[in-house]
Amino acid sequence: MRKVTMQEVERHNNPDDCWVVINGKVYDLSIFQKEHPGGSKIITDNAGKDVSNLFNAVHPKDIIQRLLPPEACVGVVDASTVDPEKHVVAAEEKAPSRGSQQKSTPAATEAQQDQPWEKPPIDAMLSTFDFENVAAHTMTEEGWGYYSSGADDEITLRENHTAFQRIWLKPRILVNVKNIDMTASILGEKSSLPLYFTATALGKLADEDGELAISRAAAKTGVIYMLPTLSSYPLDEMLEVRQPNQVQFAQLYVNANRERTKEYVQRLEAGGVKALFVTVDAPQLGRRQKDMRNKFTKNADVQKDDDVNRSEGVARAISEFIDPSLCWEDIAWLKSITKFPIILKGVGCGLDTVMAYEAGCNGVVLSNHGGRQLDTARSGIEILPEAIDALNKHDSTWRSRFEVFVDGGVRRATDIFKALALGATAVGIGRPVLYSLAAFGQPGVEKMCSLFKEELTMVMRLMGTPTIADITEDHVLYSNLMTHVPAQARDHLQLDTYEPLRPATKM
Repeated sequence: MRKVTMQEVERHNNPDDCWVVINGKVYDLSIFQKEHPGGSKIITDNAGKDVSNLFNAVHPKDIIQRLLPPEACVGVVDASTVDPEKHVVAAEEKAPSRGSQQKSTPAATEAQQDQPWEKPPIDAMLSTFDFENVAAHTMTEEGWGYYSSGADDEITLRENHTAFQRIWLKPRILVNVKNIDMTASILGEKSSLPLYFTATALGKLADEDGELAISRAAAKTGVIYMLPTLSSYPLDEMLEVRQPNQVQFAQLYVNANRERTKEYVQRLEAGGVKALFVTVDAPQLGRRQKDMRNKFTKNADVQKDDDVNRSEGVARAISEFIDPSLCWEDIAWLKSITKFPIILKGVGCGLDTVMAYEAGCNGVVLSNHGGRQLDTARSGIEILPEAIDALNKHDSTWRSRFEVFVDGGVRRATDIFKALALGATAVGIGRPVLYSLAAFGQPGVEKMCSLFKEELTMVMRLMGTPTIADITEDHVLYSNLMTHVPAQARDHLQLDTYEPLRPATKM
């Protein structure tokens, strides 16, 4: 690899001829800058300079290898030619939080509206919604827009949660529930409760420790963490923080360059990961308009419309490598390159559930990608009875070699209970992990998980189910689950009477 002087790098300092130095290597980003998720300006403004500090504050070290072709690397910079004061760009200060821009709720008093927001103590958190409230104040506008956004009108985003409200519970009484055992087996691996932390991209948008903090919290609470492909930290670092006997799964986006996918899977196997969840619902990214508007507003005055495609917001560039040609025939190829249990993540109907079973997969996740792909797609919990029924009709012995999971909209232990009652092995949670991480870092994730355990203990006692195996379809009423009512009367009890978490006023 040839040596490049900093003086040569300096000459490539415009959008059409854009070189930068990242961690000692020189890259030609003349094409990539147009598709950069943060807009081209951050790159073109620093063309001809060393942008390592800016890059390392947000990205995992190996993302360049994932996204850029090898020919994008021009060479290595001659360190003796670098003038730190002239050539090296300092790291940006953290963007301001959204705290001063939050809307007041109808129940807020004028005095509360006038008071500056003050972060409450972690002990004041009573539910996952409380963490979301704090995260909305502490996160940057970009981070909040990326995490909280759903596709188009966000109907499915809301439906993921409200669908659980159409399932009603049938408690049983006079059952000995002194001892509650909520431990679960997920793909043969023990979990302290029937829940796992599903893969979510760009953990550093929530907290500096990102995925590392999530993995540590998972170890502390005894749940399984699914490592994301589009992480803020390199795979090696996420594997290194795994504690003795901790179980990690991994999520996979299949690369158009299949050799890269094969290499990545081999690294996962060598790192001790236990299962592979292949995302199958993202051949193209959905239109997440909250995220898109944020990027458009920030860059409208500095970018021409033909300079950058803003249609995917933050997520666009980090997902450019995903192969839209992935199809059923590729399952055999995936099975040929790994001994991992293979689970298809993002299945949306009973027919595809059966096809996954027939293809030799070990399970499916009924999911709509957190409402971020196809708006008005059904929720995972609504699909669940259809999927279980289709499997039962196809092969009554399917449970001995196949598992069904649900993610999307889980915010209460009753949601977990309802999913198990309808046939799921466990549920995945994503946003609650990110919001608790953004609110309080690793301790926040641990607290969030402990709240789920406290709630589930209560629910299992009141339902008369001392173990997970005792939870059955007889404990729920779900005949209205598939009845979609687009407009409902205003819920005054929740919106006007119920008082959400607020910071304590100073005396």
